[in-house]
Amino acid sequence: MHRTAWTSLVLGFGLLTVTAKPVKTAAAAKGDYVILLHGSGRTAWSMKRLELRLKHSGYRVINESYPSWNTPVETLAEDYLAKLLRERITDPGTRVYFVTHSLGGILVRQYLARHDLPQLGRVVMLGPPNGGSEVVDHLRTWGLTRTLLGRSRLPLGTGAADLPRRLGPVQFECGIIAGDRSLNPLLSHWLPRPNDGKVSVASARVDGMRDFLVVHHTHTWMMQREPVIRQVLTFLQTGNFEHPHPDPHGGG
Repeated sequence: MHRTAWTSLVLGFGLLTVTAKPVKTAAAAKGDYVILLHGSGRTAWSMKRLELRLKHSGYRVINESYPSWNTPVETLAEDYLAKLLRERITDPGTRVYFVTHSLGGILVRQYLARHDLPQLGRVVMLGPPNGGSEVVDHLRTWGLTRTLLGRSRLPLGTGAADLPRRLGPVQFECGIIAGDRSLNPLLSHWLPRPNDGKVSVASARVDGMRDFLVVHHTHTWMMQREPVIRQVLTFLQTGNFEHPHPDPHGGG
C-alpha cells in the first residue's frame, strides 16, 4: 500500500489503556464523582455528551484531555491520573466512578492494579482493548505505522508480554460495552469477527468483569450514542446493564 494511504489509515486509528469497599446498589448519591477517560488520539470533547448527561444526573464529572498519543500508559497512570485524583477529588466521603473509552480502560486498569482507591465505585469501559488488538499487532511491524501509533498504543497488542495481558483480572465492579459495527473494512479484516473496527468483541472482555453488553455501534462514536449513554447510567446506578432482546437491525 502507498505510504500516504498507510499514513491516513493510521492517523484515523483511534484505538487506542485493588479491592474496593462494597458499592451501593441503589442509585448513586448526588455529588459522587465520575472521571471520564477518553481514547488515544482523542480529547475531552469526545466525551462531552456523556459529561453533560452525567452532570444532569447529579454526578460531579471530571472530563479532561490528557496526552494520550505518545505517552506510555504507565506514565499516564502515575503522572496524570494519580495527580488528578489527588487534586480534584476533594470530598473523600463520596464515591469515585470511572467511564472510559478505548485506551482509557487500559489506563484505569494500570492505575488500579497498583493503587488502592478506597472510595472506588463502579467502572464502565467502552470498546476497551482488554485482550489487546490485532490491529496493533499488524501496524507495529512497519516503521512508518509503528511511529504513527505512538508510545501509548505500541504495547496494546495481543501477545502475552503486551500490557493488556500483563494487567490480569480486574478486582473492581466493571461493566464493559463492546461494539460490533465497523466503519473501516481494512482494519476489520485484521480482527476476529464481530468487531467495532478497532477492537474485537472477544478482546473487549476481561476476567473479573461483572457484566458485558454488545451494541450495534462503532468504536469511534459509541460513547456519543444515546443507547450507550443510557446503559452507562444504568450500570453506574445498579451494577448491571439492561440487556435488551436481540435486535437484527443496528446503527453505526
